[in-house]
Amino acid sequence: MYHKLGNIPSKRHTVHENPKGGIYYEQLFGTEGFHGASSLLYHIHRPTMIAEVGESKVIAPVAAVSKNISPRMIQGFQAEPTDDFLDSRTPVLFNDDVTLEVAAPTGQAMTYYYKNGDSDELIFVHKGTGTMVSLFGELAFGPKDYIHIPRGTIYQMTFDSEDNRLFIIESKSAIKFPKRYTNGVGQLLEHSPFCERDLRLPEFAEAKDEVGRFTIKVKKAGMMHHVVYGSHPFDVVGWDGYCFPYAFNALDFEPITGRVHQPPIVHQNFEAHNFVVCTFAPRMYDYHPKAIPSPYNHSNIDSDEVLYYVDGDFMSRNHVEQGFISLHPAGIPHGPHPGAYERSIGQTATEELAVMVDTFRPLQLTQAAIDMGMNDYWASWQES
Repeated sequence: MYHKLGNIPSKRHTVHENPKGGIYYEQLFGTEGFHGASSLLYHIHRPTMIAEVGESKVIAPVAAVSKNISPRMIQGFQAEPTDDFLDSRTPVLFNDDVTLEVAAPTGQAMTYYYKNGDSDELIFVHKGTGTMVSLFGELAFGPKDYIHIPRGTIYQMTFDSEDNRLFIIESKSAIKFPKRYTNGVGQLLEHSPFCERDLRLPEFAEAKDEVGRFTIKVKKAGMMHHVVYGSHPFDVVGWDGYCFPYAFNALDFEPITGRVHQPPIVHQNFEAHNFVVCTFAPRMYDYHPKAIPSPYNHSNIDSDEVLYYVDGDFMSRNHVEQGFISLHPAGIPHGPHPGAYERSIGQTATEELAVMVDTFRPLQLTQAAIDMGMNDYWASWQES
């Protein structure tokens, strides 16, 4: 989508006069060189004013289990609330394409700005409200929102209270809408389970005309760098283009249903290189008179399946709680727990809500995932 905010010149790469004297400084914000989606931003000060390059530290996730064949259940709400936004982010699963994190920031004000130079971020807000402020403006968020933040976006998160829970997907490739739901110009088609009206875009924020020392923590290649700039990163008077953050609420996903059970692909919401993200939203069940609404047993031959449980009574599991994360690895079949298949017969609707991530390369587990894990989950399909 094309979007614009604030004050921009009529022609790109031309003089944009500052009424206080001088000119505004243009910045191309883009991905994939000069080929991918981009926006043009206009700064009061040069966005290149590095005042100091500070310390760097290693933050790359470390595998505690790298070759996993066992089903796992991670209790995500066991992640301890933490004051600092970045420190609160705990990686639990990862591979070369994607990192999955849980976070429980307490809402303490960020004294720095953050830029992920490696990955697009898709932040699912399980609990909490607040505002994401970036060089593109302000974006309010609340429970069950996805916040898509393109790589390289400088931002701060502001929370309204201390009780916040996030599920975060970091993608080394661009996060996009499924190709089958878009036409040649990127418009979402009529059969898509969501449309542009469901997206919330940034709102204009007054440019910060400030000079001084502004610390930006930059994540790049498994390192966290501290870079101090001489001007405020949010000194943007206007911008336009196709690359910017947006929010989408999971309850605005319109489920695709049928007479018999539909495959998980109908729940797809986003895609990236080597993984997809699906939204299992409240929906009517299958309506064939002999339909079995519960998923059928299936073999994950090519993908690891991750489900983050948000709300409702999940039909295929005998016991899940909010914030649980199941991992069913490639190579072995999985399916509903004993009794769940039979219990689903005759049911007409579900209020369940979950986020699914299917990866096409194996996921590794961090020590945090092991520590928050249920040790006997793999045995939960045994018939008593």
